Amino acid sequence: MAFDFKKEYKEFYMPKNKPAIVTVPKANYIAVRGKGNPNEEGGAYQKAISVLYAVAYTLKMSYKTDYKIDGFFEYVVPPLEGFWWQEDVKGVDYGNKDSFNWISVIRLPDFITKENFDWAVSTATKKKKLDCSSAEFLTIDEGLCVQIMHIGSFDDEPESVAKMDAYLVEKGYENDLNDTRLHHEIYMSDARKVAPEKWKTVIRHPIKKV
Repeated sequence: MAFDFKKEYKEFYMPKNKPAIVTVPKANYIAVRGKGNPNEEGGAYQKAISVLYAVAYTLKMSYKTDYKIDGFFEYVVPPLEGFWWQEDVKGVDYGNKDSFNWISVIRLPDFITKENFDWAVSTATKKKKLDCSSAEFLTIDEGLCVQIMHIGSFDDEPESVAKMDAYLVEKGYENDLNDTRLHHEIYMSDARKVAPEKWKTVIRHPIKKV
């Protein structure tokens, strides 16, 4: 059986639809940065997703090539994730998607090194005829966070965020969203195959003790 992050780390990928506090360990990611409306057809966000998956699957399938990665074991590519922010906006203004800045990411297994990553970017660019130079090897240490499983459309996320905020007050914490600790979403549903009212999205916010 291939290693599946969603099953092995349920605490981080499959939370309940009520708020909980977690400490998220440091991890490495394939990342592409950009700005603009994620729904724009053929826009920067959709191009970024293509790059992420090209590099992710080149690494996943590397064992079928002559390139060998130390410590490699077969794994399921983890779900797509995103960090989001807007200039001069505390939290997220869902009504103004054009002003989004984002870092789209896919988690990497710990055995993938920067050298392996660079090989994958170069290989994916050649084989898939897709410029993958925008991909970067990014280490993120989220630390103390509150999270919830949001069920439904992205535009309905404020309801889940309000539940998290109320929970923080009750527990003696507050949001710690800033330039480096960002609104984080993990997309557990394939939006092309699942109706919006059934989408599952992990929403995660950095927090600190009051």
